[in-house]
Amino acid sequence: MRMETEEKNPDPKYGESRKFDPNFKGPIHNRGCTDILCCILFILALLGYFAVGIVAWSQGDPRKVIYPTDSRGQFCGQAGTPLEKKPLLFYFNILKCASPLVLLEFQCPTTQLCVETCPDRHMTLVKAKVGNKEDHEYYKKYCKDGVDFGKLSPPEILREGLCPAMLMPSKAFTRRCLPDLGTMKGGVVVVGNETSLDAGEGTNINATDVLEASKKSNMVVEARQVAMRIFEDYTQSWHWILLGLVIAMLVSLVFIVLLRFLAGIMIWVMIVLVILVIGYGIFHCYMEFASLKGEPGSNVTIRDLGLQTDFSVYLQIRQTWLAFMIILAIVEFFIILLLIFLRKRLMIAIALIKEASRAVGHVMSSLFYPILTFALLSVVIAYWAITAVFLSTSNDQVYKVFNNSECEYSRDNCDPKTFNISNVSSQCPDAECLFAFYGGETLYHKYLILFQFYNVFLFFWCANFVTALGQVTLSGAFASYYWAFKKPNDIPAFPIFASLGRALRYHTGSLAFGSLILSFVQAIRVLLEYLDHKLKGAQNKCAKFLLSCMKCCFWCLEKCIKFLNRNAYIMIAIYGKSFCPSAKNAFFLLMRNIVRVAVLDKVTDFLLFLGKLLIVGIVGIFSFFFFSGRIKAVEEAAPSLNYYWVPIMTLVVGSYLIAHGFFSVYAMCVDTLFLCFLEDLERNDGSAERPYFMSQNLLSILKKSNEEVKPVD
Repeated sequence: MRMETEEKNPDPKYGESRKFDPNFKGPIHNRGCTDILCCILFILALLGYFAVGIVAWSQGDPRKVIYPTDSRGQFCGQAGTPLEKKPLLFYFNILKCASPLVLLEFQCPTTQLCVETCPDRHMTLVKAKVGNKEDHEYYKKYCKDGVDFGKLSPPEILREGLCPAMLMPSKAFTRRCLPDLGTMKGGVVVVGNETSLDAGEGTNINATDVLEASKKSNMVVEARQVAMRIFEDYTQSWHWILLGLVIAMLVSLVFIVLLRFLAGIMIWVMIVLVILVIGYGIFHCYMEFASLKGEPGSNVTIRDLGLQTDFSVYLQIRQTWLAFMIILAIVEFFIILLLIFLRKRLMIAIALIKEASRAVGHVMSSLFYPILTFALLSVVIAYWAITAVFLSTSNDQVYKVFNNSECEYSRDNCDPKTFNISNVSSQCPDAECLFAFYGGETLYHKYLILFQFYNVFLFFWCANFVTALGQVTLSGAFASYYWAFKKPNDIPAFPIFASLGRALRYHTGSLAFGSLILSFVQAIRVLLEYLDHKLKGAQNKCAKFLLSCMKCCFWCLEKCIKFLNRNAYIMIAIYGKSFCPSAKNAFFLLMRNIVRVAVLDKVTDFLLFLGKLLIVGIVGIFSFFFFSGRIKAVEEAAPSLNYYWVPIMTLVVGSYLIAHGFFSVYAMCVDTLFLCFLEDLERNDGSAERPYFMSQNLLSILKKSNEEVKPVD
């Protein structure tokens, strides 16, 4: 008895089936360079990217991000400068700083001074003038250098802009002295326990006025406060996070090794454990929900609570745990539902994973290839981030005229070096030439936004190219395994290195072409997100609807292109053709076998996803108990944190990326074997003259599926 394919007369619009070729033995070695024009374009784009980086590094100054800048454009607290011991920025009149952009872009129309400490008391210039020597010295710390209280009267000092009219209690935050605002019982606003402050010259400032001047920046300030607390948590827990990521890597490696020898058992154990882990999550959320019953304030809704910088507050209300419980219950329900509907296909998918395990076992170096991909992606991300920082800080210091009275030169550009001898100072006596913001009017500054966009686009292109290189390399190695008639004797000695060499030598242009198409779609998605952010305050519902539709369409387009690219790269690795013919052949092959694609390939993808979910769940649960101090044995070893969810979320995301890196090898192996499997069915019929290259394991898949192969007497 022999096996032969059942004729199904495939639709001619999807091309003809592969014909038998007795000389075909797997990935073709005699191949030529493909998509040369795109290769040249990619090299030129990289040279341009390096040129942009060099220009940005020569023009940029990251100190503009790290250090606040005073009115003369000097950096507060910078090491090796006279202001090294003055790390804080003090505003002469904080009431003029009412916009968040003022504090973020340093455009506050008042004198700004670098100081050692923020003022901790209320004092006016008049009181300091008539006070003792200690008051003089204290007030001088917040005045410009060279102020002589003995020679100048308070009106002269204020007219010259040498000192602030008053000091108010302040606290240092993000290296800036901001008013020490608070509330007493009844909601009375106070600044340093004072409801009003004497501003000198018979005028008072209400604490509410200070609050109104600062409240627009409160959200920005609180956001920065959260960022600082998160950064502090990372400094306290980075070594534990690193240890957790190492554990996640070891768990993933052990899981992959066990999958190699016990694929069937491990898949079933994985399915059961995923259900149990999510089930425990539901149980834990219910217990927390039940324990908060009757607790004061636990029935407050998340909507009523609003945005809080202390995220632990949300864990003290019942609605949060109810939401977590519902989300986990929905995930559990869908997983069980899918397993029920796919129960007849699970055994077939497990058999395919077993074959992938054998392939990985014969090409063990494939497990370490994700390290190279990770290293290359790290270089790409680092280069993009550094270039972005230097580009954003490559503007020049812009000085503008600030004044209190009417002046025709108000807000005009000025030069602080020549301002005192210019016509502006003579016509506007109270005007000052102060640092306003970073900008520029040169040709470089006009096209700076284009450089930023080029930086983002080349980041997408390079990152997609690195991913494509990994996919072609792995698929070439696994295709060498599949098309080896006598396994493992016919498998090349170093399949990964041979496949990597072929990809770089012959197919750099094809990889760049596929990556370029995907990068265009991703760049458009970034642009749509930018427009959506800009239109959030708009009331045009039609524009919002169209924008949402476009975002959805381009998201779907990106997923489709990724799927087509992945299969095109497999064809490139096997046949060595250009990108477009490879993409067409892969698409037609899949369409001619669309039923198998649905019942085999996607089921294995689902099972591998459950494996990643299991590793993330295990690491997430143990990190939760450790960082929340619920394990008594190691309670003292756990670091004291502002938000214990920071290292937990970092470990969850990191462990998913690590598990994805290991399982991506399996996923690529399954996809490659699947396409080779379909090609094998079309090329051969299992006879002595046209034997299958597939193993007995895959032959059993054919018998179990009973879709394409039938026994013939």
